[in-house]
Amino acid sequence: MAGKLYLCATPIGNLEDITFRVVRTLKEADLIAAEDTRNSIKLLNHFDIHTPMTSYHEYNKISKGRELVEKLKEGLDIALITDAGTPGISDPGEELVAFAWEAGIEVTVLPGAAACVTALTLSGLPTRRFAFEAFLPSDKKLRKEVLGELKEESRTIILYEAPHRLCRTLEELREFLGGTRRLTVCRELTKKHETAFRTTLDEACAHYQEETPKGECVLVLEGKSREEKNKESQEAWKEMTLEQHMAYYTGQGLEQKEAMKQVAKDRGCSKREVYQQLLVHPQGNP
Repeated sequence: MAGKLYLCATPIGNLEDITFRVVRTLKEADLIAAEDTRNSIKLLNHFDIHTPMTSYHEYNKISKGRELVEKLKEGLDIALITDAGTPGISDPGEELVAFAWEAGIEVTVLPGAAACVTALTLSGLPTRRFAFEAFLPSDKKLRKEVLGELKEESRTIILYEAPHRLCRTLEELREFLGGTRRLTVCRELTKKHETAFRTTLDEACAHYQEETPKGECVLVLEGKSREEKNKESQEAWKEMTLEQHMAYYTGQGLEQKEAMKQVAKDRGCSKREVYQQLLVHPQGNP
């Protein structure tokens, strides 16, 4: 009978955030696959856990992942842990889970801490809809593409960043998203010196030029408002004359009345205004 893969969330800072279920499972598992065994041994020692460990990280995730799946097939129960937080979130646990499902191995999650959700709920920004981007790509071309996508994102955005790259990333975000965009910079989450700095991209860029933070940061950014997106869309349509705008829709087969209604919607005005402007300026822009 095959074993089971347990995805065990570990504390992101404060050791008291571990669950009783995770501690029990780590003790009962046949093997613990850890992102960094040197880091995880501190956690295991603290909770008097003596289960054997093996390393599973970004640089051996393919070969070791397949090896772990073979052990699961042989009947071993394996607990997967990351350095901090929930396995599979911005770490190679994602690949191991995929391998396990492909092999017909049962997978279960023992929920707990996750830096992204912790920062989001702390940020004071909208939480109903959010986009988790983790670390921005290091490849320049891909990074620029992602930043371009984030520029139009209306959901709250969550990013991770290392302290020595924070200023560069904030400058890039300001360039693409604008300096007035609100954000909360979270660091040392759940620890004694936890901070949540509510600010704007302009203010954050100035602040961190003077003070380099310690520890990994979680950036929670306000999404582009629907009002702003609508305004930009309206301004883009206004680059056309009313006649060109009307012709765009009548050329698609809309009747004059329906075309005028759609033009008014695009430009953020009433149908009456469109009608009057067409009468007053039959050959040009309103």
